[in-house]
Amino acid sequence: MPHIVRPRAQRRPLRRRGAVLLASAVSVCLLAAAAPAEPLGIGDRLYPELGNPGYDVASYDLSFTYSGRNDKPLEAVTTIEARTSEALDRLNLDFAHGTVRSVEVDGRPAAFEQAGEDLVVTPDHRLPGRGWTRITVRHTSDPVTGEDQDGGWVRTADGLVMANQANAAHLVFPCNDHPSDKAMFTIHVTAPNAYTVVANGLPTGRDKAGDGTTWTYRTEHPMATELAQVSIGHSTVVRREGPHGMPVRDVVPTADRAALEPWLARTPDQVAWMEGKVGPFPFETYGVLMARASTGFELETQTLSLFEKDLFTEPGYPKWYIESIMVHELSHQWFGDSVSPRTWSDVWLNEGHATWYESLYAEEKGDRPMETRMKAAYGASDGWRAAGGPPALPKEPAPGQKIGIFRPNIYDGAALALYALREEIGPRAFERLERLWVKRYRDSTATTGNFVRLASAVSGRNLDVFFRDWLYGEKTPPMPGHPDWKSRPAGDAAKGRTAG
Repeated sequence: MPHIVRPRAQRRPLRRRGAVLLASAVSVCLLAAAAPAEPLGIGDRLYPELGNPGYDVASYDLSFTYSGRNDKPLEAVTTIEARTSEALDRLNLDFAHGTVRSVEVDGRPAAFEQAGEDLVVTPDHRLPGRGWTRITVRHTSDPVTGEDQDGGWVRTADGLVMANQANAAHLVFPCNDHPSDKAMFTIHVTAPNAYTVVANGLPTGRDKAGDGTTWTYRTEHPMATELAQVSIGHSTVVRREGPHGMPVRDVVPTADRAALEPWLARTPDQVAWMEGKVGPFPFETYGVLMARASTGFELETQTLSLFEKDLFTEPGYPKWYIESIMVHELSHQWFGDSVSPRTWSDVWLNEGHATWYESLYAEEKGDRPMETRMKAAYGASDGWRAAGGPPALPKEPAPGQKIGIFRPNIYDGAALALYALREEIGPRAFERLERLWVKRYRDSTATTGNFVRLASAVSGRNLDVFFRDWLYGEKTPPMPGHPDWKSRPAGDAAKGRTAG
C-alpha cells in the first residue's frame, strides 16, 4: 500500500456553557475555515498527487450534456457516494479541467476552491468517520483543445471519446483518480438526436425529448476511474453474441461499418480463446470502439476497448499483428481492469500479462514463435531497465509526460519476466497461477507482492529471490533454460504503435 498522508482534521470543540468558551469554539471554527486549502494525494510513488485520503468512493453518477460541438465544454453533474474512513472537515477531489458551478454535500451547499489539480470541498458540517456522504458537483467538462494534455476527452472526426489512463479522468469529472479506489458507475449523456452514445457497462435507458436524447449506461462491476469510457459520434452499434450468450457490442463510424465487419467478427472467438487460457470473461459485456481519432495508442477501457480506426484500414499492418493487438486489449479486461493495480508501480501486472497473451495468440494463430520475441526482448532488456527502470520499479514520468511510464520495460520487459517464470516453474504451474490470480482478485486490486506470494504457493517454492532479481534488478538475470541468451547494455524503445 502507498503511504497515505492524512488531512489534519480539527477536533470538535467540547460543548460547554459560557460566553467565553462559546467564543473560543467559534474562533476554532473560523481558524479551520481560514486554513489554506492544499492538494493532497495518497503518496503513489509515480503519481503522488493522485487519489485522496479519508474516504472510499462506492459509486459515481455522471451526467454530461453534449451540444454537438466537440470543441466546446459539456455541462456536467457528478454525484459521488462515498464512505468516510475518518472524520473530515474538508475533502479533496481530483479535478483540473473544468469550471465548477456549485457543490453540495449531503444536499446542502458547500464551499469549494481549487488547489493545484484538486477541488477542495468544505461542507457546512463535519463529516463523521465511517459514515456515508454524497457529494454533488455541477461543473463543465472541457474537451482537450491544446497539445499540453495527456488524455481526458479526445476529439474525434465526429464527436468525442475518453482516454483517461493513467491520471486523466480528473480532466473529465471530479473523482478519486487512483485505481486503488474502484467504484460502480452510472453514466448519462444527453446529445442531439443524430448522435449515438455508448459507455461502459450495459444500457439501461434511452429517452428522447425534442431535439435531444439521453442515453444511460450502468456497470455491473466496480471500475477504476482511468477505465471510464464514453463515445459520442455518428456511430453504429454492431451487436452479436459471444461465448455463453454474452452480449458483444462494437461501436464503429457508420460510414465504415461494412469495411470493419471482418475485424469485428473476430471478437467472439478471441474471447473464447482467452477464456480457454484464464477462465470466464469477468464482465457483463465486451466490444471494441473504433474511433476516427489520432491517439497513437489503443486503450483497454472497461467493457469497451478504444482503438484507432486506422489500425484496421491502413494496409501496412499484417493481419496477425492487428489481431494480436486486439487480444492485447481484450486480455486487459482480466489483467488490469478486473484485477487492477493497487499502485501504479504494479502496472507491469497489467501490461506484462497483456503482452504475454498478445504474444501467445500471435504464436498460436499467426505462426510467430514467442521464443523468438522473448529472445529479442532479452537482448534489449538491460537497455530498457537502464532507460525506464526494472519492470516493477519503473522510473517516474518526466514533467509534462504523464503517460511516460508506459515504456518497453513494462511491456515486453515484463512479459519476459513472465516467460522466465514459466521456464522456472513449468507450464502447468504457470497456467494454474494465471487462472487462480484472476479468480482470487476479481473485481479488486492487487500488488506485486500478492502475485509473488501466490506464485510461490502454487509452485510450492519460495520465489522471493527469483522475483526480486527479475522485477527489481538493474540487470536482467540469466534466463532459465537459455544460458546462451545475452542482453545488450543499451537498447532502443520499441518502434511502432503502442497497445495500452
